Amino acid sequence: MDKSRQGKKVSQMVIFRLQGMVLATGLMAWVSPTAAQERFKPADSDVVAASSVHGQTGRNGSLRALDQAWRAQPKNLDASLAYARAVFTLGLTEGDLRWFGSAKAALTPWWQATDLPAEGYFLRGLVKQGFHEFDAGLQDIQQAIAKEPRRAEFWSWRFALHLLLADMTAARQDTEEIARLFDMQEAHVYRAVLLYRTGQAQPAVDLLNTAIREAYFQDPSSQDWLGFHLGEAHRVAGQSDKAIAAWDKQLKVNPKSHLLRLSLAELLNQQGKYRQAKTIALGNADKLGTSTITDALLMQALLASRGLKDPDEPQLAKQMADRLQSQALRKESLIERPKLIYLIAYGQDPAAGLALSIDNWQLQKEPPDALLFIQAALAVNQPRAAEPVVQWAEQTGYTDPPLKRLVEQLKQHPLWAGGRK
Repeated sequence: MDKSRQGKKVSQMVIFRLQGMVLATGLMAWVSPTAAQERFKPADSDVVAASSVHGQTGRNGSLRALDQAWRAQPKNLDASLAYARAVFTLGLTEGDLRWFGSAKAALTPWWQATDLPAEGYFLRGLVKQGFHEFDAGLQDIQQAIAKEPRRAEFWSWRFALHLLLADMTAARQDTEEIARLFDMQEAHVYRAVLLYRTGQAQPAVDLLNTAIREAYFQDPSSQDWLGFHLGEAHRVAGQSDKAIAAWDKQLKVNPKSHLLRLSLAELLNQQGKYRQAKTIALGNADKLGTSTITDALLMQALLASRGLKDPDEPQLAKQMADRLQSQALRKESLIERPKLIYLIAYGQDPAAGLALSIDNWQLQKEPPDALLFIQAALAVNQPRAAEPVVQWAEQTGYTDPPLKRLVEQLKQHPLWAGGRK
């Protein structure tokens, strides 16, 4: 293995998740082509407002230097790409989508360009998918691969997008290309992710347990990436205690990881371990503060407070409602998972949650969204509305314990039998 490629290996794939990422993972959002999301589209003259996260103290000097270089020459492609990469990565790490807006602002002069270098196509593709323009983002990443086929991170993100779009055949082809172009070690971890996303969680656990101990993957970003996916494979396999242990262990190593913190808080809530979930979700935030906690983590803290029946619930609920109201006043067309959770899992308005789930499912097909979709359909007594989720699960083979239980409830519903149109 050419160690010069060390910085471009598997770990660069999915802080996104996301997840998931991502995408999976509380970062997913959708911007309508006709209605821009204002908080992600600052004015050209004031891209980084002092009141925004970009004005916070404590940012490292290298980011500040990149910001200054870009501001000094906003039409310089190299300076813009360097800044866009830095802030996009920060948005993934911290779970703060406002950084995606800064990345887009830096790339705006080249948003319609057809003659970009590979790095330009790649970063533009990342920002597009960050705003749920998945097909357009994938096209840009394909262009980047055509120009530089041996950039491993390009293949990583292509794989991630194919998973998100439920194109398992294309994702499998990506793993084969990664094996051919790079290294079997790297290919194995992608195959592990594909395994647990297609109903084969235990083989995925075995592969990831091996990979996380290999010398090649001992750098911090690889350990975060593998630690997340090992925990997720355990969760999908029905091994919740092992998933919690894996995520808790890695979060102690990297307490700034939004992905690990959110994943752990969500699973603790699902397991009824509300006190632990609330502690994890709030982290080092000021007590019930809003400035240092993301919408996704605030929502998990709210669910935990409800489970605990503690007196913090009304205040947390008000904070969440205020955030959503602010988004509505800005006429945002973004569908964020915290909003779906608030409407559906928290029970604020399951009917509205179902309508949003139907729209969201047209764009991305991720396990957390599948769960919420079915919950909403059951809550409003419309089980057939969630039939696309059942079809997706059957086609991909994906299942996990909560989803399996809900699919069974769906099929046992009196309105399911004979309700197919």
